[in-house]
Amino acid sequence: MSTPRLTTLPNGLRIVTEAMPGLASAAIGIWVDAGARHEAAAENGIAHFLEHMAFKGTARRSALRIAEEIEDVGGHINAYTSREMTAYYARVLAADVPLAFDILADILRHSAFEPREIEVERGVILQEIGQSLDTPDDVIFDWLQEVSYPGQALGRPILGAAERVGGFGREELAGFVARHYGPGRLIVAAAGAVDHDRIVALAGEHLGDLAPVAAPPPEPARFAAGERREVKRLEQAHVALALEAPGYRDPLVHTAQVHAVALGGGMSSRLFQKLREERGLCYTIFAQAAAYADTGTLTIYAGTGGEEVGQLLHLTVDELRRVAEDMSDAEVARARAQLKAGLLMGLESPSARVERLARLLSIWGRVPAVEEQVAEIEAVGVDAVRAHAGHLATAGQVALALYGPVQRAPGLGTMRARLAA
Repeated sequence: MSTPRLTTLPNGLRIVTEAMPGLASAAIGIWVDAGARHEAAAENGIAHFLEHMAFKGTARRSALRIAEEIEDVGGHINAYTSREMTAYYARVLAADVPLAFDILADILRHSAFEPREIEVERGVILQEIGQSLDTPDDVIFDWLQEVSYPGQALGRPILGAAERVGGFGREELAGFVARHYGPGRLIVAAAGAVDHDRIVALAGEHLGDLAPVAAPPPEPARFAAGERREVKRLEQAHVALALEAPGYRDPLVHTAQVHAVALGGGMSSRLFQKLREERGLCYTIFAQAAAYADTGTLTIYAGTGGEEVGQLLHLTVDELRRVAEDMSDAEVARARAQLKAGLLMGLESPSARVERLARLLSIWGRVPAVEEQVAEIEAVGVDAVRAHAGHLATAGQVALALYGPVQRAPGLGTMRARLAA
């Protein structure tokens, strides 16, 4: 495999690239170390609002012109907001990388924030929030995040609350950019048919004069075991629970990932086999491990019937406890293989590879070799997974969110007691 190259400009801007011989296209983007977690309570949703406004026009390009310029060359451009990052990225043919970079830098630095466009996009975002509220398996994860990290930016929704979004204006948008969009918090990443020196030159040309910013760090995460329950007439009871897991800088992060995959990461997993295949209690059930800078969560979600919700939750907790005792070598080996295959298959896409470059550089300040990541996954053994599962059960810190016909669902105290039994 090719080796990533990293350059840091005098102003602190980092540029990381990875050439992929044989490709005709490139993925390129600018990642900002600022997401929903970096918002004050009064500005919840503003990072996501900025993502939308990026494509609504700059000092020298209209919204239509941005779309036309990238699509005239057959490329596409997009953005996303997460809890800890905002990304602006494009996919184009090799010859059009300079154009893509020019557009990305333009929307990052020179978004016009015209009042009319703000109002138009406000309406779009409010529709997006409304759509999310009408989607139970979206609502349930926002609620779970809220009761896992109550009163914290990490627990607030990425989209923001409608009443907050309704008040953002040009001053608030520009202020968030001024506080957070500095070179030390930006990463330029590119993969595919790219030349590192050319990308460094483009970065220097478009972003080399940016001045550093001194944004305060986000507040430390404090996981709390809380519950939110709303009874509503729906066809299914939606249930989600979370336990605190390692953050992405914790040495146990790969153990937590292997544990989550073995528990509920596929059709052969414990939860799928025990609750769906053997008991028929649900159609969808899965577990996943999410990691942040200083914390993480093991999340389990299922959709079931109102009559079955109590049994499903009790059996889920039983499996959480049992894996600490009887997780097998075969289950752990299968989970490792799934994680390794997912990593390596993703590297076949320049878009996935550029995401990896930016994410790992943000986490570690370097890009670990793929072989290093694979070795860390392969080193996770059954004893480590059992010990991790036992720690989760002993800690007993469970957050719970329930929505729909959930009258028969056990409460948080019952879940804690059963987990610790």
